[in-house]
Amino acid sequence: MKRTRSIAIAFIIACFTHSVLSQSIIHKVEPPNWWTNHSWNPIRLLIHGKNLQGARVVSHHNGVQIGLVSINQSGTYAFVDLHIDKNAGLGNVSLELSTHDEQEQIPFSLQKPLTREGRFQGISSDDVIYLLMPDRFANGDASNDNPSQSAGLCNRLKTRYYHGGDFQGIIDKLPYLKDLGVTALWLNPIYDNHNALNEKEIYDEGPITDYHGYGAVDFYGVEEHFGDFDLFRKLVDQAHAHGIKVVMDQVANHTSPYHRWVKDPPTPTWYNGSEGQHLKNVWQTWTLNDPYASDAAQKDTLEGWFIDILPDLNQNDKETALYLIQNSLWWIGVSGIDAIRQDTLPYVPRSYWRDWAKAVKKEYPHFILLGEMFDGDPAKVSFYQGGRSRFDGIDSGIDALFDFPLFYKIRDAFAKQKSLREAVIALSKDWLYENPELLVTFLGLHDVARFMNEENATVEGLKLAYTFLMTTRGVPLIYYGDEIAMPGGGDPDNRRDFPGGWPDDERNAFYESGRTEQEQSVLKHVQTLASLRRTMAPLRGGRLVHLVINDQEYVYARILDKHAAIIAINNFNEWKNLLVPVHTLGLDDGLILRDCLKIHSDVRIDKQFISIKLPPRSGIFLCNNN
Repeated sequence: MKRTRSIAIAFIIACFTHSVLSQSIIHKVEPPNWWTNHSWNPIRLLIHGKNLQGARVVSHHNGVQIGLVSINQSGTYAFVDLHIDKNAGLGNVSLELSTHDEQEQIPFSLQKPLTREGRFQGISSDDVIYLLMPDRFANGDASNDNPSQSAGLCNRLKTRYYHGGDFQGIIDKLPYLKDLGVTALWLNPIYDNHNALNEKEIYDEGPITDYHGYGAVDFYGVEEHFGDFDLFRKLVDQAHAHGIKVVMDQVANHTSPYHRWVKDPPTPTWYNGSEGQHLKNVWQTWTLNDPYASDAAQKDTLEGWFIDILPDLNQNDKETALYLIQNSLWWIGVSGIDAIRQDTLPYVPRSYWRDWAKAVKKEYPHFILLGEMFDGDPAKVSFYQGGRSRFDGIDSGIDALFDFPLFYKIRDAFAKQKSLREAVIALSKDWLYENPELLVTFLGLHDVARFMNEENATVEGLKLAYTFLMTTRGVPLIYYGDEIAMPGGGDPDNRRDFPGGWPDDERNAFYESGRTEQEQSVLKHVQTLASLRRTMAPLRGGRLVHLVINDQEYVYARILDKHAAIIAINNFNEWKNLLVPVHTLGLDDGLILRDCLKIHSDVRIDKQFISIKLPPRSGIFLCNNN
């Protein structure tokens, strides 16, 4: 009798255990919401859970129909297509997932689209972009320095730990950015990162944190050290209220090695390779625009894992590509951002960029896509700008690129005091681009040592570089802290905290009273140039004309109708007298030009020439009164 009871109890326990284990438990639904009357329809839900084998999905919501339902082999992911009628009801959508005798509601909602006015604006040569790292700019809310789910990762004494910068700090400093002349704000990625130390990437200090944002573990999550989604949305709205657009940094190339997909990918080919067996990236980007390269020659560069650590997403897997495209559309739609900066552009198949760009532009025609092709060769960089099909038959659809070829020449000329002529030669390659006016020009950013770290760099050289940056063609970018001549070597030294962004800082460089005389002189110069650019149309959209090109002297003009701006730069350490021909500009003899930088006296056009006397390492800005 006792044996019979034991068997019965064991049977009951076994049945209960089987019932519990067989239940479908939904862990996450991506995307969590969508919109009616959206151009991307149907949408494909990625449902993460367990024991999903044989799952069925039904909709009890008017206007939402179920299409494809596909379960991966391990039963941990379900792909579900939702066809959304334009008149479907808003709010929570009644979707039911069932396996065997178990049923569970799928959390998903339909929302009203954000109003278009003042959102999704794109960027142009009218803008001045400011790049900042959220963790290193300003700490506006100390309560998120040590979140419970990721405690112990914030330590300002460690260069690769979180330092406490956040969304609230950025919101608080928006008046500073507006006063500086900034019209667009680029934030490094805000994705949710690993909640512990990154033991896979170790330097002298030991394991690191992914404070920089480029190691996503959740593409639909927000890093808790920065704030939450609602605060990010507030940041975007507040920036727009200050006349500042927002550029979101996104990463389609790779994930964190701690992403749940690494151990359990939704499809067998979600990544290129696996944690145990994959290619290592060899950085041979020249093979990617080589018309004679074989697939084998390109494979390590397109499919290799960065630093042999970062898992490389496979955009040739249809499900991976759909997921990433929808993710970009979701972020745009829920936040109201104006542009996307896409990281590591060349390491993703160009066919994906074509499809991604088409999807984004179909819904948001004014939106701008900015890609990073980190190379000094304009032939390589220009290959990725959209506007026409290349030899591979693909138009990438990418609007704007970073002008790395010009960046290197700017550094050489103004920091290292090498030939200025080389910068002009770099500009002469603009015929390679479909739209050189949308190239983003810069003196520095988060992946290179700061301008002031270069050997022979001086404040005079920095100010002269800014004169060039703000007056030549393109969209100028300021890297946070460069407006006050912050020093900094390679990563992570180039990512120092902005002085004054933390309550216990010794000084506050967000205010003139907290700046040194040198810092104030640079910032004031940048403000002046940004103001001139804002008020003078030729600087934003005028044609560029080279007038004098010597090894260390360069005179050029920006012309728009009868409005002219003539910029003369002396990069030499001695005074220079220049006789400048202006007959190609269509300006009348006798016209008086004044120096908006108040360095040179007024200049009169005489027989289609102007005579200029330039102090050492200086630039002047001549304009007419039309």
